[in-house]
Amino acid sequence: MSYVRAEEILPEDLIKAIQQYVSGKSIYIPCKEKKEWGSQTKTRQYYRKRNEEIRWKYAGGISVRSLAGEYSLSEKSIQRILRADVLPTGDARPDRNGRQGSERQIL
Repeated sequence: MSYVRAEEILPEDLIKAIQQYVSGKSIYIPCKEKKEWGSQTKTRQYYRKRNEEIRWKYAGGISVRSLAGEYSLSEKSIQRILRADVLPTGDARPDRNGRQGSERQIL
């Protein structure tokens, strides 16, 4: 993020009005349209793929403890990921015993 001098873009009367509240300080003015988290980078895709791998490995029989070690996450974080019942495709994800959705046990 780069700084822009107020004098270069704002009318003088607006600058005076802002100076009544804050003078000589830097202020942040957010964008009107808020961008969704991860929309500017591939971070969101990375975590989606990682979490999907974790779900499928767990369904394949790998323990929460092993997954926590492999992905350098706490067991609690792995459990949170596993509680997401739906795959990004919209399909219900089976657990390691082949149960789906409401049939699944809570971790």
